[in-house]
Amino acid sequence: MTRVKRLPGIAARALVVGLFVIIAGLPVYWMVNTALSTDAELYRTGQDWWLHLERLVDIPGTLSTVPILKWMTNSAVIAAGTMTLSLILSVLAAYALSRFKFHGKGVVAFMLFATQMLPEALIVVPLFAIFVSLGLLNELYGLVLANTAFTMPVAVFILKAAIDKIPHETEEAARIDGCPRSSQLTMIILPLILPSIAAAAVINFFDGWNEFLFANTFIADAEKWPASVGLVSFIGQYGTPLATVMAAAVLFTIPAVVFFLVVQRQIVSGLTAGAVKG
Repeated sequence: MTRVKRLPGIAARALVVGLFVIIAGLPVYWMVNTALSTDAELYRTGQDWWLHLERLVDIPGTLSTVPILKWMTNSAVIAAGTMTLSLILSVLAAYALSRFKFHGKGVVAFMLFATQMLPEALIVVPLFAIFVSLGLLNELYGLVLANTAFTMPVAVFILKAAIDKIPHETEEAARIDGCPRSSQLTMIILPLILPSIAAAAVINFFDGWNEFLFANTFIADAEKWPASVGLVSFIGQYGTPLATVMAAAVLFTIPAVVFFLVVQRQIVSGLTAGAVKG
């Protein structure tokens, strides 16, 4: 009887969730639909609401005129480099801010926070001058450094909040047993904050994967463009191949979705991986 009474509430929640899924998924569906449409349907007769899956075989030919795989490889290099470098630096910085006492600690935390107050567009010109002097123009690792400077502070605060929740007694017990400070970080702290590391990794990866402003400004060689800049290059003065753009956009979306699904599993496993006994 109790289950019967709960059915209306369950149905209402399912309806709301389904509505949100439709709202969120409709742009993606329309992107795929546009990629499978012809120029006549896009510009004259109008698109159909159903997918013409038989046109999937035409996608490779549509994308054969542009180096989309090369651009996606460049995006992957920027995203992976930004994520790796940012996580390494943010773990060390978060541990220092959480566990050590030193003069200027509050100033350091404020300066990290202050980096998020300025939009990226505001510092493009001075950053361009720095890149010229350091020889970083037209280099992917220059974009990695630029993106790391913006994403690392966010990761630092995420990881610091997670480390603050770990009791100091855990490390003190390990220190009594002769565990060095570096091992306390790698063997005790990191496994316990794995969900937060995964969350920071997602933020850092997506920031590097969606890189556009710095790449559009600092990269002149089309072979080194990330996919985001490559997609914009399709826009022409007299016309834009919408089907090609959307087909490339679908390919550009797939690796990011796969990465999120993989990291999502790690977040769930990290939440149940271990606990601190009181």
